[in-house]
Amino acid sequence: MKTATGCTVISHGTAILGTGAAPIPDATVIVRDGKIDYVGPTALAPLIDRSATTINARGGTIMPGLIEAHFHPTYFNVEALEDLDIKYPVEYVTLLAAANAKLALECGYTAARSGGSLFNVDVWLKKAIESDLIPGPRLAASGREICGVGGLMDWNPDYRKIGMDGLVLLINGADEARSAVRKLVKDGIEWVKTYPTGDAASPDVNDHHTLCMTFEEMHAVVATAHNHGLKVTGHCRATEGIKNALRAGYDTLEHGTFVDDEALDMILERNTPVIPALYFELASIERGPEFKLSSRVIDGHRETLEGGAESARRIFKAGGRIGLGGDYGFGWNPHGQYARELTFFVNYVGFTPMETLTCATKTGAEILGREHELGTLETGKLADVLVVEGDVLADISILEDRQRLIAVMQGGVVKAGQLVRPPTI
Repeated sequence: MKTATGCTVISHGTAILGTGAAPIPDATVIVRDGKIDYVGPTALAPLIDRSATTINARGGTIMPGLIEAHFHPTYFNVEALEDLDIKYPVEYVTLLAAANAKLALECGYTAARSGGSLFNVDVWLKKAIESDLIPGPRLAASGREICGVGGLMDWNPDYRKIGMDGLVLLINGADEARSAVRKLVKDGIEWVKTYPTGDAASPDVNDHHTLCMTFEEMHAVVATAHNHGLKVTGHCRATEGIKNALRAGYDTLEHGTFVDDEALDMILERNTPVIPALYFELASIERGPEFKLSSRVIDGHRETLEGGAESARRIFKAGGRIGLGGDYGFGWNPHGQYARELTFFVNYVGFTPMETLTCATKTGAEILGREHELGTLETGKLADVLVVEGDVLADISILEDRQRLIAVMQGGVVKAGQLVRPPTI
């Protein structure tokens, strides 16, 4: 991905660094050759050549680009499980993923971590973004997911003989777990996504208190993945599934819904980030009847909403790390609404706006393993910067409105926002 050359000066706004430090009023950010050269009070800023490009924040907010830590670009307004594996061919899924990547960037998300991909599309999507063929967030790619046979992601009965290979690798035992990871190694992924537990979406046989993988399978996944330099995450709702993931050495937990005292101690001891993805639960409850979700499914989402919110509060209050990302791509939780997760964490979970933004920037970069170059406004880091019209700390829901983004920068290049004029026809 190309970075800008020359100098850009962003001023007349309040800077939020993403570190959790106090905001800097009347701040200036100087970008030189794609990296942050200065961030601080305007009164202390060095003199800049008159040839520099200037961006006026108009009294608004200057902050790091947002990071979506649970991103499904290949999901496309899913309304039923079958939409994920047999609705569209790989060619169309690829086009949809490219459109979703562009949309995420336009929403202010300059980086993202894939939370699972159909057909290995995300690996090639990442290459296309990095080659500047298409716009999108800097992407950490995962691929097809891993689940035990008969688990949450194995819904096609054997008599259909259509398999699940475009979405998930199904395993029975540790040997098959190792084999699945080795296939993903050849695919070129970075993150292995697994399904240790079930979900409210499957109340009959794989609900949110059900285990879908054995500890031996999970341990085999982690040992094989780590041997090849890959990281492992998992859909973890049930308490015992959370503990099994932590004992196996998972690098992050998705959801972490029902955390008890022992699990909390393990999370803190290992400093394992948790990505709750909670707005999805609220959307499932509020819009479920519209999409004909059963009352049992909706009641299950009520339980996972409350359990997940309480677990997130406990983890964060105890000093644990929370990343933000929201399972967007379902009919009731569509792409383009990513920042609703941030508003939800302020209004429902009870985080402060500053805490929420830190989770959505600094912690997101740590999850990607790129904290040395992304996630905060600090000298020497890549200039992935948002310039926002309005005071985000006073009203975090401003970030839900793409029209309020003055500039979305990656490496100092303005990629989206008000400053990017639509092409003329």
